[in-house]
Amino acid sequence: MSREAPRTWFVTGASRGLGRAITEVALEAGETVVATARDVRSLDDLRERHGDRVVPLALDVTDRRAVLAAVGRAVDLAGRIDVLLNNAGYGLAGGVEEVSEQQVRDQMEVNFFGALWMTQAVLPVMRRQQSGHILQMSSIAGIASYPNLGMYQAGKWALEGLSESLAKEVSGFGIRVTLVEPGEFRTEWSAGSMVRATPMPEYDAVLAARRHGLSGAYADVQPGDPRKAGQALLKLLDEENPPLRLLLGNSAADLAPRVYRERLAEWADWDHLARTTDFEQ
Repeated sequence: MSREAPRTWFVTGASRGLGRAITEVALEAGETVVATARDVRSLDDLRERHGDRVVPLALDVTDRRAVLAAVGRAVDLAGRIDVLLNNAGYGLAGGVEEVSEQQVRDQMEVNFFGALWMTQAVLPVMRRQQSGHILQMSSIAGIASYPNLGMYQAGKWALEGLSESLAKEVSGFGIRVTLVEPGEFRTEWSAGSMVRATPMPEYDAVLAARRHGLSGAYADVQPGDPRKAGQALLKLLDEENPPLRLLLGNSAADLAPRVYRERLAEWADWDHLARTTDFEQ
């Protein structure tokens, strides 16, 4: 699909990781990006390289009033919002019994509620425009499950459910919604940005391998190229009929169908019991 003018993006968590790489790719393609981060100074180099096409804003997505103000400021400065990339988030490693109440609440505040507040804030703008595309940064962990990531997955599974409903609610306004489901990408997600629960020795035998895998030991060898993720999203945005879900990376593309095949097989195995609970006709 051809475009007459560059798009204006609003990107949360633009200071590092996938958010940073996608922001850079969008800017290099001639787009305008309202780039947000908790520490706006981390965006100074983008402003130096790309000038007025970068609108840096300090933002904590857990602060709903700040989110509403930031979206209003973005519209004042850029005129419109064509793409929301809900990217802000971080990992929380720990068994279900290991994580603290505060760790869980903090995780959901950023990874789920932050995305919800941002979505609610841009919808009036996109409805007025009768156009827009919301990219929800989910994960292969929004489809599959792994030990030691239960709370992170809970947030992503919640985002998946919210976004599927949202897509049905807003399509009539010309608004598209896509859940972006990356596999393993070469970022700081499993290293410096990861929060870790205090290990319980009772789970040492069960979680030892997963703890090591989420220790940051493999952060520099993951197969996914963050810049290629950005290039894939640019192609997606030009599609006439973009998907609700987009897997990114070979590992995600291999795993997701296998997970669904296993679910279908299990449902079929237990279909005889499932059909015993209705009233007799």
